[in-house]
Order: sequence, then C-alpha cells, then structure tokens
Amino acid sequence: MQCPSCSQETSGAFCNFCGATLAGATAGGGSTPMSVASTGLSPITAAAISYLTIIPSIIFLVLEPYKNMKLVKFHSIQNIALAVAWVIVYIGLTVVSLALHFIPFVGILFLLLDLAVAVAFIAGWLIALIKASKGEFFKLPFIGAFAAKQAGV
Repeated sequence: MQCPSCSQETSGAFCNFCGATLAGATAGGGSTPMSVASTGLSPITAAAISYLTIIPSIIFLVLEPYKNMKLVKFHSIQNIALAVAWVIVYIGLTVVSLALHFIPFVGILFLLLDLAVAVAFIAGWLIALIKASKGEFFKLPFIGAFAAKQAGV
C-alpha cells in the first residue's frame, strides 16, 4: 500500500516513514483511525529531537508509535552510535596521550588533536540534526550504515 502523505510503499495501520494513518486502517482494531496529530509529535520533529541527547533517542526507540517509524528509529540509533563513537574516540585519545606524556610538546599536539576531533564530531552531529529536521535519511560516515541496517532502512 502506498502512503497518501509521503508516497512511500508501506503496510499496516500507519506509514513506517511518516507515521500517517493509512486509508481504511484503524489503530488497535477500533473503529476510529489514529491520526499523526494524536501521537504527539510528527516523525520529522521526533527524528530531530532524537539528536538533542541520547535520552530522547532511547525513549523514541521504546515508545509507540515512534519505534515503528523508520525515520525516527534510524536517527535515534544513529545518534546513540555517534555518542558511543565519540566516547570511544576520546577514551582512545586520552590513553594515547597519557602513554606519551613524557615526550616534550605532546600535550600541545594532543590538545590540537582533541580540538579537531571535537569539531569533527560536532559538525557531524549538527549536519545530522539539520538533515533529520528536513526528514532526510542522512548517513554519517562509518556509523550511518550500521544505523540504517538496525533500523531496516
């Protein structure tokens, strides 16, 4: 069945991409269909909010109907993966910096490297946030493919 709102191929009571109620489908087997407005947030808004911290990302992966919307699920998983990658990279940089602390000027080198890594992660996060607010499936390098696979996109 094709969604009347976003023209994506989907099935069930709601569109997996935009969350719109499909024609003739009812929520929970009742007689009245559930609209996007009754769910609280549109999928595009929920996808953008998932980038604020990992807390909304985790909440959207657990709550109905957001956990069934591919756009929200993809961006929530990508945000969690980005946060985990950021922590792993910083732990690695800290360990290497501490191991090489006896070399002169290595502190300045790692300060600049930390700054460059922070700018790269913040730029990636900001681009993903903007793309999510436009309703796009933007894949970040390295972790985007993982998020798409987990979300079924």
